Amino acid sequence: TEGGVRLTSQADYLLWYAKDTSRMKFRALFTAKELGGDGGSKYRSVELLNGTTAPLGDFDGESGTLPDGARIFRLDTITSQRPGGRYTVKFEGKDFRPEPGYWKPSEAGFKNLIAARRIALEGRRLSYKRYFDDFPVYRITNVWNDLSGIQSRTDSKVYSVQTPTKVIERCMLMTTDPGDLVLDPNCGSGSTAYVAEQSGRRWITMDTSRVPLALARQRLLTATFAFHELKDPARGPAGGFVYKRKQNNKGEEVGGIVPHITLKSIANNEPPDYEVLVDRPEQQKNITRVTGRFVVEATIPTPQRMDDGPSAGSGRTDSVPESERISPAEDDWTARMIGILRASPLLHVGGGRTVKFASIREPAQALTLSAEAVALSDSLADEMRATRIANGELPLTGDLAVNEPTASGGKPVAILFGPENSALTESTVRAAHDEASMKSRGYSHLYVIGFAIDPRAREYLEHAAQLGVAATYVQATPDVLMGDLLKNMRSSQIFSVCGLPDVALEKVAAPDDAAGAAKDFPYYSVRLDGLDVFDPATQEVDHRSGNDVPCWLLDTDYNGMVFHVNQAFFPRTAAWDNLKRSLKAEFDEGVWAHLSGNISAPFTLGRHGKIAVKVIDDRGNELMVVKEIKV
Repeated sequence: TEGGVRLTSQADYLLWYAKDTSRMKFRALFTAKELGGDGGSKYRSVELLNGTTAPLGDFDGESGTLPDGARIFRLDTITSQRPGGRYTVKFEGKDFRPEPGYWKPSEAGFKNLIAARRIALEGRRLSYKRYFDDFPVYRITNVWNDLSGIQSRTDSKVYSVQTPTKVIERCMLMTTDPGDLVLDPNCGSGSTAYVAEQSGRRWITMDTSRVPLALARQRLLTATFAFHELKDPARGPAGGFVYKRKQNNKGEEVGGIVPHITLKSIANNEPPDYEVLVDRPEQQKNITRVTGRFVVEATIPTPQRMDDGPSAGSGRTDSVPESERISPAEDDWTARMIGILRASPLLHVGGGRTVKFASIREPAQALTLSAEAVALSDSLADEMRATRIANGELPLTGDLAVNEPTASGGKPVAILFGPENSALTESTVRAAHDEASMKSRGYSHLYVIGFAIDPRAREYLEHAAQLGVAATYVQATPDVLMGDLLKNMRSSQIFSVCGLPDVALEKVAAPDDAAGAAKDFPYYSVRLDGLDVFDPATQEVDHRSGNDVPCWLLDTDYNGMVFHVNQAFFPRTAAWDNLKRSLKAEFDEGVWAHLSGNISAPFTLGRHGKIAVKVIDDRGNELMVVKEIKV
């Protein structure tokens, strides 16, 4: 569409398909009619109490100034092309035939319609009088014109491709029932999980990146919802919701069940049908609902081989020598990681500082180490770039590899790559550090690159400088294992230096609401002092305050395998404000102070004797530290 080359996009398309249409669910959805708008554009006449009619515009009906007892209506056809009644109808002294078709009602039914004042003369033919309030809603079709601009009106956008919740809600209500399971393989900001919680559906959502998962977790933990009345409380939402017919003081239908007066029901003297509006279950106003229990699980995906060359639009060029590209037939993990590091040799260490690698290769006669390289400071890398430009060579950009045969002035460093499908262990890290610390090697630093790392291994790396060379843990995005995604990633998205949470554990007094024997238990509190991120470029530690992190989580009884969130904190955001407003009558101000701060609420020691603190940083990295409590 840029420059008017093509037509601008005015619509989005939803694909709806089923493996077995006989098992497919469909629940009709309805939305309110609007005079002059969707579902109500054809209602342009008014019938007064004395039976006379006039155009709606004469009464300014859209402003609500109709006389008492007046009803808005439209005329609709009462004939059909389907075979039916072909009889003469006498109306206002004249005879009428259904030419060229058939009357919809039976002859007796037509008399009932006339008696109910539902027949009117329109030109030379008879028509059916349909009142606006016969059915205050209309059925939604496959064109949804009412959702234009809904994003800005209903959602605060926190993710670049965030789908409006109203769209997801409509899809979910149309195809599922309460208690059903909904799957979203593209988590984003967690809108599907949010809507599923809101409408009483179970859900599974997933993503390849940590950032959207962190956003979704925050969104769910701080969300509030209305509490729907349950048909069968023992079964929960799976037993269905309660729907009732209700009217406000204007006589408007506001409940989940609305009458549907039709030509057929009047002609046959039958009571009207009733439609269930699935988006209007009964709510208990005195109950605020929060997100139910959920689990965040992670798995390292099956590695995908990379293509020989760079993809179109990836930002890379043929400046990477053929000998340094990874072959699609290459099956060695270390060789593949070296190829990726050569293509993206830039490490971001925070504060706008970077470290670049050159001369990346496998070390000679290494026992544990995976690779070695020369680390260039920002100034040295800039100097090399200027030299290349002066020599008429291709300049090195942020997404191009820094691969010089030699890099005078740089510092030799050792590199350890973590395993594909498991976390780096303390024993592996110790062995690599011992080897990197050997004077004969001459390394100035050890970089440990992995997708996950054991907390003990992280703790060892933080104090590695005291035992030999300094060491830094580098978090690799899981997208490294997925070739198609990796080809289009910027180098700043692949490797990032992560800090270790700095926490303090102290014994505190029992809380005031502790009852009975619970008062005698020892209570503890955790304080997140911040994040210490080691800067390999300056050999200094960059400290970030505990109140300056997006999110931190506490497991008060860590079992060494599964992290269970007992307390969640969002210091830098106003994430808890919505929940705070909803629950202000139930909790005092002190509760919200700690949920938005860096100090936990008091807790008792669990049976495992360990606590774990997990911090989510700005890149979505999960940084965890474990503390053992000895009584």
